[in-house]
Amino acid sequence: MLKAFDTQVPILGFAAFSGTGKTTLLKKIIPLLRSRQLNVGLVKHSHHSFEIDYPGKDSYELRKAGANPVMLSSSRRRAIIMEHPEIREPSLSEELAFFDRTGLDLILVEGFKREPIPKIELHRPALGKPLLFPGDDTIIAIASDAEPAVMPHIPRLDINDPEQIVRFICQEFLPRARNG
Repeated sequence: MLKAFDTQVPILGFAAFSGTGKTTLLKKIIPLLRSRQLNVGLVKHSHHSFEIDYPGKDSYELRKAGANPVMLSSSRRRAIIMEHPEIREPSLSEELAFFDRTGLDLILVEGFKREPIPKIELHRPALGKPLLFPGDDTIIAIASDAEPAVMPHIPRLDINDPEQIVRFICQEFLPRARNG
């Protein structure tokens, strides 16, 4: 599974329907992972067009003039803005080709729920959405706020207990991912 992405850094996805709370949970999990001295990168899929630069800024104007890619660099951060040559959904492997893995212990992926990577499914039965795990054998655990309608044969975690999810990542996922 991970070999398809040609990386030594373990990759773990968080898959769920929109509105389930992926970003909210990740904002809690990432500091807990960092407190365990793990360097964490993140790739987030967006279904919307977005701008990280805006009219009036030099970099925006240079990109609109045709420069592609455009790199903004300062003493604190670097951003690379690249236009896709055609409008289509990106693949995770294509995006990871541009992702600097230097010094990372773990790459978290928000979205890209159909990609063949290990994933924790987030599920809230009250939203009325179906479970993903019965049709996706790359889901390694389910984090939910209630008993799922179909009991999974994989670990069930509490979506409202970020520490429990981090323990699963550190004690179950990372050792298996590192050992191939």
